[in-house]
Amino acid sequence: MMDTYILGIESSCDDTSAAVLKNNKILANVVANQDVHKFYGGVVPELASRAHQQNIIPVIHRALDIAKINKNQLNAVAFTNGPGLLGSLLVGASFAKSFSMALGIPLIEVNHMHAHILAHFIDDPQQPEKPEFPFLCLTVSGGHTQIMLIKDYFNMQVIGQTIDDAAGEAFDKAAKIMGLPYPGGPLIDKLAKEGNPNAIKFPHPNIPDLDFSFSGLKTSILYFLRDRLKENPDFIEQHKADLSASIQHTIIEILMHKLRKAAHQTGIKHVAIAGGVSANSGLRNAMIQESDASGWKVYIPKFEYSTDNAAMIAITGYFKYVKGDFASQKLTPFTRYSD
Repeated sequence: MMDTYILGIESSCDDTSAAVLKNNKILANVVANQDVHKFYGGVVPELASRAHQQNIIPVIHRALDIAKINKNQLNAVAFTNGPGLLGSLLVGASFAKSFSMALGIPLIEVNHMHAHILAHFIDDPQQPEKPEFPFLCLTVSGGHTQIMLIKDYFNMQVIGQTIDDAAGEAFDKAAKIMGLPYPGGPLIDKLAKEGNPNAIKFPHPNIPDLDFSFSGLKTSILYFLRDRLKENPDFIEQHKADLSASIQHTIIEILMHKLRKAAHQTGIKHVAIAGGVSANSGLRNAMIQESDASGWKVYIPKFEYSTDNAAMIAITGYFKYVKGDFASQKLTPFTRYSD
């Protein structure tokens, strides 16, 4: 059987990434980060799309170099078509369309959130075990928080989601309230390791079914710190580790409560996490503990496949290529999640 080479392109937010895949093995996965947003405390869409335009050709060139293949060996180009920032998506989509047309190879559109989940199926000797269908996946990032029921590579159903802020957004906003630099999520994770997770009790939202809400938590953190700073202007500095540990503990408890509920309702014991927040050490530990407590078979992605990357786009593209699911040149990117 002939080998299949897929070029994956990811440009949904502020990372420009290109990957080359041979069958279901990653030969190269290159990511260019954008430091410019640190000055603004968050991603500035206009600056993000400009940086993608500067980065996309060097990143693809580098990925092909590392993979040691010629562009003419590619069988298809897979790209993120959404959800994400429109300007950023358009850069990747436009390049993918032009590249596929120039080479006369198929174009494959990929849903960014589905790709986070399918990253679990990359052939990697360090993680030989793959999730068994059906499985549950908690997909958590800066823009999305969802519990998905995964029946096969192409049959994914959202059974719970946030009604306001995403978990990653809650981490970043809490960090911003504390005066930590952007992106604050990883800094909270780092500081939390030195703090007491039970030092401060923050309220849990009472949201029905399997849905989430994080806007109330953000407000309670804001009011709590406002009151403490009136009494002691150095409160945050003196309690940074405990604050971080307590905030992280609360967010993870909210996530795990709904995930346990979903596992109980569906009777499914194969449970995965995916998305940028799946890199959080507290969430990873909570999943491992739940595995012991509830008899779950837990799947945790490698760090490099947790945050936005093109390897996950390429593996999704591979499954679609095998199925013959190709995209039209007339396709337009979408900004919000759709099944």
